[in-house]
Amino acid sequence: MNVVHTINDLKAQLAAFRSSGCSIGLVPTMGALHAGHASLVRRSLMENDVTAVSIFVNPTQFNDKNDLAKYPRTLESDCQLLSTVADEVAATKGCESNIVVFAPSVDEIYPEPDTRQFSYPPTDTVMEGGFRPGHFNGVCQIVSKLFSYAEPTRAYFGEKDYQQIAVIRRMVDDLKLNLQLCPCPIVREADGLALSSRNTLLTPDERQTAVGISQTLFKSVEYAKSHSLAETKQWVVDTINAIEGLEVQYYEIVDGLSLQSLTDWTDADNIVGCITVFCGHLPVRLIDNIRYK
Repeated sequence: MNVVHTINDLKAQLAAFRSSGCSIGLVPTMGALHAGHASLVRRSLMENDVTAVSIFVNPTQFNDKNDLAKYPRTLESDCQLLSTVADEVAATKGCESNIVVFAPSVDEIYPEPDTRQFSYPPTDTVMEGGFRPGHFNGVCQIVSKLFSYAEPTRAYFGEKDYQQIAVIRRMVDDLKLNLQLCPCPIVREADGLALSSRNTLLTPDERQTAVGISQTLFKSVEYAKSHSLAETKQWVVDTINAIEGLEVQYYEIVDGLSLQSLTDWTDADNIVGCITVFCGHLPVRLIDNIRYK
């Protein structure tokens, strides 16, 4: 496993593989890696000859400076996790697992301000787009840069960030990029809490409280079988808000493709509930989603 810190070094590393006809997987992350990230890396290693993992806390996608400042940064332990995953996959495949870790500085990525504007309404204007102005523009800025640096065959993203994948898909189509987007299922703790780097910011008591989010979403699938969409949506919000220490910012039941809010279960064939909840004293902002059909 090689760790590089400059764009030129990343390109040089990957060019050597590309010249040999190797396929390249890309796993963009902001570090503080956990088992969810490991699942993305593991899949990329199985499906590609080399995997580039970026570890970069991207400032342009944060509209809250405090949120940016407190975001966990754990490069050393991140590299240890990646090395373990590489060894596991190598043992399975019977050959070396090639990982290039790209851990740049902010100045390396943004030597000057990125003034590019990405706009993909209505996909990027609802839910997270409405509550975090500029967030998805920042996401598109950094992801488009990573795509240009790595020129991946495939790129892997976790479905916990369901809306983010939809926005990136629009960007890939818009820029006519020759790569395959690979959404990967949410990885959860044994009790159901969706894995997130932000979970490390929770106290032990808050961690126990946070599981109420996923537990409510799971129960809502059964509830939905005998209740209207509007009743289900309200039940989820009321149930979570009734848990001390949790406060719903939004809960939308949407078309899984367009992300537009629905009013009836018959309005779409692919229906997903997307939620954001504040948890604890900081508070920590947690997202999750559930598929209804």
